[in-house]
Amino acid sequence: MNIVSKKIESTKNTPEITLNPEGFISLKGRSMNVNMTEFFKQIEDWIDLYISAPAEETCFDIYLEYLDTTNLNFYITLLKKVELIKLKNKKYIINWYYEEGDEDIAEKGEDISSILNLPFNFIMLHEHNDI
Repeated sequence: MNIVSKKIESTKNTPEITLNPEGFISLKGRSMNVNMTEFFKQIEDWIDLYISAPAEETCFDIYLEYLDTTNLNFYITLLKKVELIKLKNKKYIINWYYEEGDEDIAEKGEDISSILNLPFNFIMLHEHNDI
């Protein structure tokens, strides 16, 4: 199965998404409550395909400037699929970035990590351009 890289540019309401079959998945930007069903579906479809033959190590970099509570379930659903990577005897790393002083984003990451019982690396950024 040949899976190709996919990049989705950000908008004022949706994050930039990078999906690389060599084991790099990145979500960066704002995730706001708009009708995101179709947006999320294309990401889930790619992830489902990727999980069938994941890289030896998969790195998820998540840096959200804003995460609307209504979009939280998408991230839970997406990261729940990480367990399937583990079942294939592959490794994964989840990096959750947040800006210094942004307790809201940090807490949402902690909530997702706790709900899914998945280890996250929480990385505080001191400057907006750190990542």
